[in-house]
Amino acid sequence: MFTEYSMTEPGNLAPYFGFTEQEVKRLCADYNMNFEEAQAWYDGYRLVSHTQKGEVCYSIYSPKSIVEAMLRHTFGTYWNQTETYEALKIYIRMDMDGLKNAVVKMLAGEKICLQTGTFVNDMTTFVSKDDVLTLLVHLGYLTYDNRQQMASIPNKEVSQEYVNAIRTMDWHEVIRSIEASKKLLESLWAMDGRAVAEGIDHAHKEFSMLQYNDENALSCTINLAFYFAREYYTMIRELPGGKGFADICLIPRKLHMDKPAVIIELKWDQSAYGVVAQIKDRGYVEALRDYGGNLLLAGINYDKRKRCIPVLLKRCIILRSINK
Repeated sequence: MFTEYSMTEPGNLAPYFGFTEQEVKRLCADYNMNFEEAQAWYDGYRLVSHTQKGEVCYSIYSPKSIVEAMLRHTFGTYWNQTETYEALKIYIRMDMDGLKNAVVKMLAGEKICLQTGTFVNDMTTFVSKDDVLTLLVHLGYLTYDNRQQMASIPNKEVSQEYVNAIRTMDWHEVIRSIEASKKLLESLWAMDGRAVAEGIDHAHKEFSMLQYNDENALSCTINLAFYFAREYYTMIRELPGGKGFADICLIPRKLHMDKPAVIIELKWDQSAYGVVAQIKDRGYVEALRDYGGNLLLAGINYDKRKRCIPVLLKRCIILRSINK
């Protein structure tokens, strides 16, 4: 009559797996810490409890990380005080059924499909990549949405553990792209179109292991190429706005409102000028109606026939009346 409660099936114990969002808000207020930064660093676990009145979803935060952040009064990586990247490395180097591709996509902010049914509840028996990824869910290295059956890397702190692990492995193309992402972001801020185009093209070539044949795949490349942007931004894919969805939006967090917001639109075999015009014509800037700072519009076009460097055009405007 043993009942198991886990990260994939937490049952009515869901709110007790860690601190809830409301508890973290109160702690941030008590310790004068920025809640939005706490979200970026430690949020991401969504645990669902099924009740007679329906589903209840909880945002769960790692207790150790929150306690350390509050007491030290600084946000940082405290995960390695309870876990080690060596443990993670053991599992992600098992390249079963494209496990490496799955990890790269999740580092880029993607969600991947995950079937947890074949997991046999031990740390040694693996017959597919889903078994490995399910174990990473139970260990907290991934978060799992059991309604959509999708997995992803939960937050900035855990993402850093993946980077730490990969640095000591032979995933050189991933580390090169991540390390180049700071310079790429600086080029974007400087409105250096040539440097940004070259940086994106380089990242595109690095990840030849992924199949790039549509805008979603190119979006994955660009998200990873701009990995460092997560230091300052909340990155959102397909943000609703105006007459459609902006492909990628970079929205500055409150502590970094001096940085410009960015709307990136991706197209294949079109004109970069036309891509930027589409951003304006379809009213994508409406997605940022609550933001009142600088905005960069980036149109990226990839020529499939020539397989040439993506063409980038950026224009900077000031959102002076967007709130109206």
